[in-house]
Amino acid sequence: MRRIALWAMSTVTTVVLLFGYHTSTSGPAATSQVAQTPVGGTLPSTGSPSAGSSSTGSSSTGSASPSAGSGSARTTVTGPSVDTRWGPVQVEITTTGGKVTAVNVVRYPSGNGQDQQINSYALPVLVQETLSAQSAKIDMVSGATVTSGGYLRSLQAALDKAGL
Repeated sequence: MRRIALWAMSTVTTVVLLFGYHTSTSGPAATSQVAQTPVGGTLPSTGSPSAGSSSTGSSSTGSASPSAGSGSARTTVTGPSVDTRWGPVQVEITTTGGKVTAVNVVRYPSGNGQDQQINSYALPVLVQETLSAQSAKIDMVSGATVTSGGYLRSLQAALDKAGL
């Protein structure tokens, strides 16, 4: 009788534990958030993702478009969208006179609170490092290795496209 009671309680406990386990539902298919990160700026508050980004493919080749202005040529170049384990990452750079003057992180993973928390500190660091180094030869951010890798690949492609 004791064995049956023990077996029944173990079964009930196992079922409760299995159904009570919450898994992550935001893997690679997580939506991306659009962020404009100006020189010395920070990312917007971590609210819900914008619906402005709809492209998810990594086959985009990037684009360059000169901006209106006087004096030296100002060019904006968008790197390709790089698919990472947690979602796509895409970087846009603005150059003036052969120097990177602004970096915008156009797409990055933001499908859950952890993505938003990690990227709220990692992306400004990556942007500042890019502006300081004027190249893609920067360190990855600890704790944001996947996003850093996608950022560096998109950044290097944008720099190549800009001729830097």
